[in-house]
Amino acid sequence: MSKPASAITKLFAKLNELQHLFIIILSAYLIITSGWILIGRSLRTSASFWDLTHVYLGLITAIISFTFLLSNSLKGRWRQYFPWLRGDFSQIKKDIVGIYKGKIPIAGGSGLFSWIEGLGMLVFVGVGFTGVLWYCLQGTPDALLWRGYHIFLAKSFIGFIALHIVLAGLHLLDFIRD
Repeated sequence: MSKPASAITKLFAKLNELQHLFIIILSAYLIITSGWILIGRSLRTSASFWDLTHVYLGLITAIISFTFLLSNSLKGRWRQYFPWLRGDFSQIKKDIVGIYKGKIPIAGGSGLFSWIEGLGMLVFVGVGFTGVLWYCLQGTPDALLWRGYHIFLAKSFIGFIALHIVLAGLHLLDFIRD
């Protein structure tokens, strides 16, 4: 007989379920308000509300990006999102051949959709990592370098979000067709 789950285990399980929702809300806020922030080499002492919320919600989002990657990689799930780490290209080959035949790739498994999701998680972690480094190195000459990396990865993440929405739509379309 299994032991009942502790309150902490239940709390972590619930937080794990809500990660995707937190990511959507926080990322949307950070992206929408990013045009209103003015941060260069360092956070000014007279920083605006937008600057402060971007930095501190960004730090929280950076932590969530790492926990999201971790939770999607545990218990062998890394094989779904990163099959290339073990040299498995079979499903992506099938998906690419299927695209040329007019078929929508399957969701799940280790195919094209999962590869894209895995790369999206890595970009998301990269956005958080570069943002944290930019924050930690503020006031130094390297701060602007990490700001540039952060902006590049943030724009890449925005592209991923758009692609992710399209792929989710295709996945729903596939369900409707069946």
